[in-house]
Amino acid sequence: MQKKLETVAVISLGCSKNLVDSENLLGKLRASGFSIVTEPHEANIIIVNTCGFIESAKSESIETVIEMARYKDEGVCGLLIMTGCLSQRYPNELRDELFEVDMFFGVNQYDELIHELSRLAQKHPVCEDGRMLSTPPFMAYLRIADGCDNRCTYCAIPLIRGGRRSVPMDQLILEAENLAKGGVKELIVIAQDTTAYGQDIYGKSMICELLNKLTSISGIEWVRLLYTYPNTVTKELIDTIAANEKIVNYIDMPIQHISQRLLTKMNRHGTSDHIKSIVSYMRKVMPDFVLRSTAIVGFPTETEAEFQELLEFFRENTFERLGAFAYSREEDTPAYDFEGQIPDDIKEDRLKRLYEQQRLISLDFNKSRIGKIERVLVESVRDGFAYCRSYAESPDIDGYIIVPLGFEDVFAGDFINIRLIRAEEYDMIGEICCEPTE
Repeated sequence: MQKKLETVAVISLGCSKNLVDSENLLGKLRASGFSIVTEPHEANIIIVNTCGFIESAKSESIETVIEMARYKDEGVCGLLIMTGCLSQRYPNELRDELFEVDMFFGVNQYDELIHELSRLAQKHPVCEDGRMLSTPPFMAYLRIADGCDNRCTYCAIPLIRGGRRSVPMDQLILEAENLAKGGVKELIVIAQDTTAYGQDIYGKSMICELLNKLTSISGIEWVRLLYTYPNTVTKELIDTIAANEKIVNYIDMPIQHISQRLLTKMNRHGTSDHIKSIVSYMRKVMPDFVLRSTAIVGFPTETEAEFQELLEFFRENTFERLGAFAYSREEDTPAYDFEGQIPDDIKEDRLKRLYEQQRLISLDFNKSRIGKIERVLVESVRDGFAYCRSYAESPDIDGYIIVPLGFEDVFAGDFINIRLIRAEEYDMIGEICCEPTE
């Protein structure tokens, strides 16, 4: 007997940019008459929105698809669908290998997916914009562009998503206003390269103008900027953040490396001198500024001396938050064919050493905050504790401030003042405080 096609579960993998795709897809599914469920075992249709950035992400995507396939035999699932970056990049190979999957769609085929599912379920397809948030209702990601023009030699993103396509500013403001009307208080601005926003449609970067307009929207209390590209992080941008109290003093600036030779080999625009200079300027203008970065270890031909240069840079120019990964050799990227590929054991050893150094840096930073009073956003309340974030913590990638509760009426989405009383490596412990922030 043919299974009904009424309920849909979407499994979103990878980065926040991919999550926005999933949320747009969910909105269109709901508008087309499908019921959305969060548990795969309850779904007639399971859609896995995959990531294809590096080898570990590809493996996770494949493993998730195989795991979801068991619901076709055990549960009510009648269709298993694969979409997103991985199926965009390897459509033919996946069709030959994953017989459990019924349909494959790429990153630019969500409307086709809606039409096909609506046809099978005898529903009327609705493909207009209509996003369904999967984040808590008080925060949302605002994707201001898709694709990338930087063409780093290790990166497959332009192969998957194409060149940069900025979203017109009036369209972004309308989206942000609608999110604010729905209760969103924190907007997290994302793209493959946020600081290049507008260059393709306005002829220059418009990120400062956009940030200022976003903060003027009623209901928006925090605006957070991620995925900035170092050579376009300017003094003007830092001054804009410093001058606007709604833009949190936090920036994500992936540098990838500090060796000028390797930056050139990676085709990273700008220079190591600019990175050092702009970090120095940030510290001068805003001493409490929190910096996040990303680094690649084990890029082809990286020497031990160049790795030590990276370690020294992060010791002397403290980045409070750091993500890192071992170089992943990706097909069809220029770096795939570079001579001097580094053995996996050396890459993993360097990654371990970098993370061990960063663990101590993170702990020292948290210890320096003890005794301070900060305004925090309550992300969740469970088992007598509030799990909160201050300006210094971005969701999903940074730690929490954990606050034990007594009889206080504290709810997710509230802003409260807390005093930081204990530091751990990545999380902190706080207590509710009636005093104003410093």
